[in-house]
Amino acid sequence: MKLTVIIPVYNREKTIQKAIVSVVEQLLDDMECMVINDGSTDHTEEVVQECIAKYGKKLTYYKKDNEGIAATRNFGITHANGEYILFVDSDDYIEPNLLDNIKTYFAQGIEIIKYKAKHVDEKGRIINNITGPNFSKIDGQEAFNRLAFTDVLMDSPCVYIFKKDLFLKNKMFFKEGTYHEDFGLIPLILLTAKSVVSIDYYGYFYVQSEASITRNQDYEKTKKRWEDTLFHYDNMLQWISQNELNTKTKENVITYYTNAILLKLAFIKKEDRKPYIQKIKKRKMIQNIKTKNIKQFIKRILLTLNINWYLANKK
Repeated sequence: MKLTVIIPVYNREKTIQKAIVSVVEQLLDDMECMVINDGSTDHTEEVVQECIAKYGKKLTYYKKDNEGIAATRNFGITHANGEYILFVDSDDYIEPNLLDNIKTYFAQGIEIIKYKAKHVDEKGRIINNITGPNFSKIDGQEAFNRLAFTDVLMDSPCVYIFKKDLFLKNKMFFKEGTYHEDFGLIPLILLTAKSVVSIDYYGYFYVQSEASITRNQDYEKTKKRWEDTLFHYDNMLQWISQNELNTKTKENVITYYTNAILLKLAFIKKEDRKPYIQKIKKRKMIQNIKTKNIKQFIKRILLTLNINWYLANKK
């Protein structure tokens, strides 16, 4: 089997059918659509069973206890029958001709195929196109260097098709029990690839619903997300120390992770930032900000002053 499309689902009774249909009605024959029910408590099970009754052998279905998105994706990776894997979130869907448009890269043995996405509302109306660079076959390090600071979806697994062996042979999986598990894994998987292409094709639809906007507003979860981002930073440092990267790539990887952590600090309330800033200071992360132009230089100075002010005025 050439491709496995993995759809993890938890309590998405209203959207899962559209996600499934967008996959099983693709023109590619040599594929399976794997739906993994992560312990849903609503009517997701009934909706999936209706799809199975209609589409039969095109669907592979698993039901398990609730463990979270990372564990569910990992389950999909290890159970997939395809040579390649593609992730689709259960409240999103893919373009009808996506797989027909990228199958030529399967024949070439390309390890990672990247395409583009659109933000749409619940009625399918386009909100915006999410742009990024296009390139022909290059290795993973060069792909990272081209994507890291110009493509806002670089760490989203849903805009790539991966060779499954990149995960299995490298023993690299989503870190279970953490937030931002995509941020922790996808850039590193990209770096392991020998061949990557990025095409100018909008094949994925990210649905911006009221639920997707409000579900991330829990402040305690916001703090946990920041802590997990720092965890992924530390894991990245360990990973790059054990893998051969050229000097430019290594600097860019560290800068990419540093920038993400500093940007997410803005979501922590000012009165709560002190311990977080101390963790940044302990890791000497300020020196990771590159100063190739005056704007970045000013940003570095202001950030350094701000952190020093907090430390000087701590109670």
